[in-house]
Amino acid sequence: MTGRLSRLLSLAFLVIAAVSVIVPFLALISAALQPTDTLVPRLEWPTDPQWDNFATAWSMAGFGSLIGSSAFIAVVVVPIAVVCSTLAGYAMGSMRLPGKTALFAFFIAGLTLPYEAIVIPLYFTMRDVGLIDTYWAVILPLIGAFMPFGIFWMRAHFESVPMEIIEAAQLDGAGRFRILVTILLPGARPALTTYGLLTFMWAWNQFLLALILIREPSRRTAPSGLGTFVQQYGENIPLLAAGTIIVIAPIVILYFVFQRKFVAGLVQGALK
Repeated sequence: MTGRLSRLLSLAFLVIAAVSVIVPFLALISAALQPTDTLVPRLEWPTDPQWDNFATAWSMAGFGSLIGSSAFIAVVVVPIAVVCSTLAGYAMGSMRLPGKTALFAFFIAGLTLPYEAIVIPLYFTMRDVGLIDTYWAVILPLIGAFMPFGIFWMRAHFESVPMEIIEAAQLDGAGRFRILVTILLPGARPALTTYGLLTFMWAWNQFLLALILIREPSRRTAPSGLGTFVQQYGENIPLLAAGTIIVIAPIVILYFVFQRKFVAGLVQGALK
């Protein structure tokens, strides 16, 4: 009886969690397809879906250039952050280094540092080196901001690898780099995929740094452009909903493409 009750409670929790995610998304789609003069959209399929709202929002907000900016920033940030985090996590998770614990604590302290605390000094630093109004003004801080979590994530993975495997490879004459590339990385694919997807999502959703460090509106990220779009057309709910769907669509598509590997990485990290 207790086992059956536990399964029912688990099922009820999963249903509630699914409904809490699906219903707002359906409401957003419904609102995006309503006529533009609709003030309070309801959760219902419109009798005459206004698919033109997406084209109107795309052209009025200039999402073409904004999405291109977000994509460029994310595509540059992800491989650099993944490579640097993997190398650092490998060193801290499988090597005997002096002061490794203190250094790891220093990196973890970066997780507690909010963007709001560094954005002003960061602005003056980027201005002094001439990077204001360039993509690198956002790319470089994002790489540094994502490193603490990446090091923590990859260190946890490499620490779970039995040291006997590494020692056996060393006895066979394999160097540190060869051990990483040929032995450890093939088993780290779920962890790497999960971290890469999370990094892409965080870089794509970047709002504050792009808003402050990039002056040209057309070169900002899609979320920051959506914020400007909201200020201009705050009363046009269907257009705002259509713009929101345009911004989040790449993340949703990417998740569905890599869903299995993403979940496998999360489960693997949880078990470790």
